[in-house]
Amino acid sequence: MSRPTSLMDAPFLLGFDQTRALIDRAQRAATDAYPPYNVEQIDDMVRITLAVAGFTPDELSVTVEGRQLTLTGKREVAARPEGTFLHRGIASRGFVRTFVLADGLEVKGSRLQHGLLHVDLFQPDQQKATRKIPISTE
Repeated sequence: MSRPTSLMDAPFLLGFDQTRALIDRAQRAATDAYPPYNVEQIDDMVRITLAVAGFTPDELSVTVEGRQLTLTGKREVAARPEGTFLHRGIASRGFVRTFVLADGLEVKGSRLQHGLLHVDLFQPDQQKATRKIPISTE
């Protein structure tokens, strides 16, 4: 099966394979709806909040590898409850949710509060650096 062509396949965008991979990963992650989440701007921070009711801190993991933030929830296989569900609307499965972070965006911290996992991100002030590139004559 061939990959659909996109703007990233243009011949003047050589060397952007990593960017294409990040975009593909973000598109796949956007189609998954569990667990629901919010992304909000709070002053100079960005906060990602996931609805993780029923998970304990030991069952949750927040990791950063390169520019990818991964939030994972792993549930132990629980014994079947004694009662019979007439409706089961609360998911009890694990999850992996990934976010691609912009350059320079860093994780400040995370906390679990009232069934919500909050992950705070910030972008430290960066000095714009201009480099002079020497021109050789040979």
